Amino acid sequence: MLPSQSSTSRTQLSALTVLGSINVDLVVQGGRLPGPGETVTGGRFYRANGGKGANQAVAAARAGHDTVSFVAAVGDDDVGRDVLAELGRENLDLQFVKKCAGQSTGIAIIMVDGQGENAISVASGANSQLSVADLSRLPDELFKSPRVFLTCLESPRDTVFAGLKRARLNGATTILNPAPADSLVDGPLLLEDVDVITPNSVEASQLTGELISDADSATKAARILQKAGCKSVIITLGAAGCVIVDGDTTGYVKAVNVDRVDTTAAGDAFNGALAVALCEGHSLTESAQFANMAAAIAVTRSGAQPSLPSRGEIDAFV
Repeated sequence: MLPSQSSTSRTQLSALTVLGSINVDLVVQGGRLPGPGETVTGGRFYRANGGKGANQAVAAARAGHDTVSFVAAVGDDDVGRDVLAELGRENLDLQFVKKCAGQSTGIAIIMVDGQGENAISVASGANSQLSVADLSRLPDELFKSPRVFLTCLESPRDTVFAGLKRARLNGATTILNPAPADSLVDGPLLLEDVDVITPNSVEASQLTGELISDADSATKAARILQKAGCKSVIITLGAAGCVIVDGDTTGYVKAVNVDRVDTTAAGDAFNGALAVALCEGHSLTESAQFANMAAAIAVTRSGAQPSLPSRGEIDAFV
């Protein structure tokens, strides 16, 4: 169950709300990714907390100075209890995390190669149970208080867009990280409640049909996304930086040259830090520069949440 309006604490809610998934990542790090039907031996195994929503919430909590409100769902299993206990050590408000009876907590199987590239398969579990009805029972203050609302597509699509609409109606800047992108291609791409959309190059190609090979093709894809309703677009290009299309203005943020170990949480580090910087009143370009630094630090470390940097680390890196 989620807290209702009547049972929710009257304490001041945060200026940043994240809605998203909670998973446990089971990771094998090896020399290369296997092809279809192939077995690759010699890898190293570890377990880490993940889920794009949780990663982005933790990234924001570490990159900022204030508590981050987190809306999500976990199963009523030992995995879910362990994850919540560990998330409770971050600067997160977890009162809006739904506990789902009879459901398992989400699991992600992740393979990482020697160059830091990854392949991921997800069993959504309780994440699929976070419903529009659940959101309707949440207090108005959760959507009126934040200056920024961040979400992704590892939660049910209807729930994600209901959250975006409610946050936008209450004046928050809304950010959609459209990952996994194929969650959008089964219906009309309507982004009128999205202020900033943040796909990577693969996701932007999937959403627009534009093959992205450089900044010019990324800009073309961004214009298509703007026509779908959103005001601003940031397309991340990995080691090539990111393209920013803000209204009629186009910009570019150069990547930071680092030795990549694991790119699993790069996008989540970017989005969490971007939300924090926008929450603090920085411009979209300044926010993207800050987010780029957070992502650069994250890819030099293994694991999803273990790789996410603190504000002090980001400031020192800048």
